Amino acid sequence: MELLSMLSPAAAAVHANPDSGMNTLVLGALIAIYMLGIGYLGYRGFRKTRGSQDYLLAGRSVNPFVMAMSYGAAFISTSALVGFGGIAGQFGMGLMWLVFMNIAIGIVGAFIFFGRRTRRMGLALDAHTFPEFMGNRFQSRGLKIFLALIIFLFMPLYSSVVLIGGARFLQEVMMVDYGWALGVFAVVVAFYVVFGGLKGVMYVDALMGTVMIVGMLSLLVMCYWKLGGITTAHQALTDMAPLVAERLPQEAALGHQGWTCMPRFNSVWWWTLVSSLMLGVGIGALAQPQLAVRFMTVKSSRELNRAVLIGSVFILFTVGSAYMVGALSNVFFYYTGHGIADGIQGKLSIEAAGGNPDLIIPMFIREALPPVILYLFSLTLLSAAMSTLSSLFHVTGSAIGHDLFRNLTKKQGDSTLITRLGVVFGIAVSVILGIVLPPGIIARGTAIFFGVCAASFLPSYAAALYWRGTTRAGVWASISAGVGVSLFGLFFLHRKESAALGLCRALFGKSELIGTFPWPFVDTFVYSLPLSLAALLVVSRLTAKLPEQHLNHCFK
Repeated sequence: MELLSMLSPAAAAVHANPDSGMNTLVLGALIAIYMLGIGYLGYRGFRKTRGSQDYLLAGRSVNPFVMAMSYGAAFISTSALVGFGGIAGQFGMGLMWLVFMNIAIGIVGAFIFFGRRTRRMGLALDAHTFPEFMGNRFQSRGLKIFLALIIFLFMPLYSSVVLIGGARFLQEVMMVDYGWALGVFAVVVAFYVVFGGLKGVMYVDALMGTVMIVGMLSLLVMCYWKLGGITTAHQALTDMAPLVAERLPQEAALGHQGWTCMPRFNSVWWWTLVSSLMLGVGIGALAQPQLAVRFMTVKSSRELNRAVLIGSVFILFTVGSAYMVGALSNVFFYYTGHGIADGIQGKLSIEAAGGNPDLIIPMFIREALPPVILYLFSLTLLSAAMSTLSSLFHVTGSAIGHDLFRNLTKKQGDSTLITRLGVVFGIAVSVILGIVLPPGIIARGTAIFFGVCAASFLPSYAAALYWRGTTRAGVWASISAGVGVSLFGLFFLHRKESAALGLCRALFGKSELIGTFPWPFVDTFVYSLPLSLAALLVVSRLTAKLPEQHLNHCFK
């Protein structure tokens, strides 16, 4: 089959044009202008930040469009567009189920069942951060410190993989040094997070979210145009299924059946896709501290209702486009024989990327897109990286300055300066991790973070909102079980991490404690979340409830 014969004349002309690559100077100028716009919005946030409530919660008066776009932009990062887009290039369109999970659970479920109560209860409790919300709800200063420590320890992992996604993009598309790109991202984001607070972050997020929607839709349209249309592209991808056994025999043995169908049921790839990506990331979105705090930034539940549709459309257009393009990139690389870099013609996407799925999306946009779309997508990836990073750094700084410092020193004054220093510290740790973490870590690092957050926070967070019988001891038990079981699974049960970490082999002489299929491939989230929930229910039933007067205040 010769795909080039099915391309439209205009698409074929663009493809064959050797001068259609990116002019780095033009892109550099465009990025500079974009950064000036971001700087202006960060400055506006700085001018409107008068104290801790402004810095931490944007004054509780955010417009619903800004809130929804900020929530979506903080939710969707380069780990989704580059990391998971690359996984779609490797796994196929089965990853589209994650889009459904992100919308149904991460947006609709989160806004309706968590957002309204979080906003109302957060206001009653005078909470400014997620640890403070949970600590005030259960009248425990120690709980605030414990949650802040968890955020401080785990948030840099997610921040670093987002940094890696943006830096890998610049490395492949602009041909710049990876370390230099990593540093530039960190410095730019640091500027408007440190000075602008959450107001600056959310203003910038709204701009970046808009750019992300336009950029991802443009990428999807251009992809179909390059591949001869929707029907032609999807049929070509379906017809490539026999190539799995021919070109990727190891992946075929693991359950890969083609790029337009799910992996074989109960196979290694099926468990990876379903337990780690669909469930871990899909459900894990409900318990993200950087997302939960946004529910407390609006004036009323009416603003949250308006934000549901905006957030759902955002998710559909951004990650839906990324996963679709990732899968279809196989058609482009395999059937394209000229006009792209030597050494990748006639290869499947994962082959062209040298086995590193993190490079599939950057390579595709570098080779397939004309300059105009390439420039726009460059801004899209920058937006995705910086919007999520700003939220993560802000939450890390808040955990250090507002939650740890104030509660450990028992100083109740304005903690904005310490919070800003905490942001800088969080950025530094993330940059270091971005340098030392191995290739192909983006999607897996994201899944680990989302799964640990869900197991650690989700049962107690949901109970805080809905169950008056939840006790302080029950919450401690639940969070401790979630964190402990997750870490135990990562070090001793889930082969992907336990083999790499090496502790299990050093202690017991094998890569995982339970080698019976499918346990080495079942994500830790699958058993850590139920155990965390069980600990909450059992211990809460056996221990004393909080004072009735406090409960009435929380649930008024």
